[in-house]
Amino acid sequence: MYQDGSKELRDHTDQNIIAMLVGNKADLRHLRAVPTSESSGFAERENTLFMETSVLEALNVQNFFRELLTQIYRVVSRKALDIGDDPASVPRGQTINIGKGDVSAVKKGGCCSC
Repeated sequence: MYQDGSKELRDHTDQNIIAMLVGNKADLRHLRAVPTSESSGFAERENTLFMETSVLEALNVQNFFRELLTQIYRVVSRKALDIGDDPASVPRGQTINIGKGDVSAVKKGGCCSC
């Protein structure tokens, strides 16, 4: 079941998506349904981050958000470098066509009545 969901996630999202498997309620050890080793093994096979958290014990909650934001920042930074430093640059694979139509309508909307 989980593997199908992971494949579906990868097939229908951007290749740079950040996926993270989070085991919550780590404080309820006596009710654990999935061993940590199984969860971490799954995350490793799926090339996904893994962390166990407990809000009650304040275990890894801040670390989870910090790690998630760090990974998102890395992806966004990498994409920005791929595009280039010029914010006016055209993203790769896209073309901007500049028509040779009538520009008089543009001139009429200016700041003066010239």
